Amino acid sequence: MSIFNEKGTLRKIGERLTDILVNNPKIDENLMDDIEEALVMSDINLDTTEKIMEMLRHDIKVKYIKDSEDVKKALIEIISKLIDKGERQKLIDEYPLIILVIGINGGGKTTSIAKLAKKFKDEGRSVILAAADTYRAAASKQLEEWGKKVGARVIKHKEGTDPSAVIYDAIQASKANKTDVLICDTAGRLQNKTNLMKELEKMNRVIDREYQEAKRETLLVIDATTGKNAINQAEEFNDVAELTGMIITKLDGTARGGIAITITDQYDIPIKYVGIGEGMDDLIEFIPKDFAGGIFDE
Repeated sequence: MSIFNEKGTLRKIGERLTDILVNNPKIDENLMDDIEEALVMSDINLDTTEKIMEMLRHDIKVKYIKDSEDVKKALIEIISKLIDKGERQKLIDEYPLIILVIGINGGGKTTSIAKLAKKFKDEGRSVILAAADTYRAAASKQLEEWGKKVGARVIKHKEGTDPSAVIYDAIQASKANKTDVLICDTAGRLQNKTNLMKELEKMNRVIDREYQEAKRETLLVIDATTGKNAINQAEEFNDVAELTGMIITKLDGTARGGIAITITDQYDIPIKYVGIGEGMDDLIEFIPKDFAGGIFDE
């Protein structure tokens, strides 16, 4: 059983599609219409759904698919192919490494940072956290509490401070201590895209100037339970930041999961990790074949 379905993830998509295939053994337009409707109901947008259906029709014709079991296998292969971004799927494993983490407040950004930090600590890497989301009340305190739990030092300033100043100090601390990984809690606002873009540009200029030798990742945290709003967030943040990947949180039984397929297809952003629970170890690497197979509990 896929780890996704062990946690309840994607079961709703899988159950719906499995019922359709079981109850419609004949491959005809009624079956195609039912599959298309199930995909759309799972937060997969129309463009991506049409792409999946076009690929499915092609496979049915070219591979002479005659039964529902082979339709299921074809869907797994198609979805896996759509969301697989190859080597970009993996987080950079060269050090020193700076990870800028962005996303709206309440989407699981801070807890994802803590889980990432724990992953690195478990691998024997040294970690510093930078509390550069300075405009949210108690954000620094929250990150500091997580830092204590995972054993990572937190660099912070007063609320309202220039975020780039926090990044600067965190870089100096990282260089002085030869720290492997610096994870920065950054922008949590989308109300003013121009200001957000300028803020991120300034942070990157500081990193370019102060830590040229560091490798870079910019990760967007998305809450799967927000459905189509999550897709809108991906589009908005993708416009203002050079994203290298995403973390999708709360990808459990309450989420329909189709946003993962839509976002990777429509915006070419690789998903690097998914959150499948509340535990500190419930942040796992995103493996396309596991995800696609998990839809049908394969």
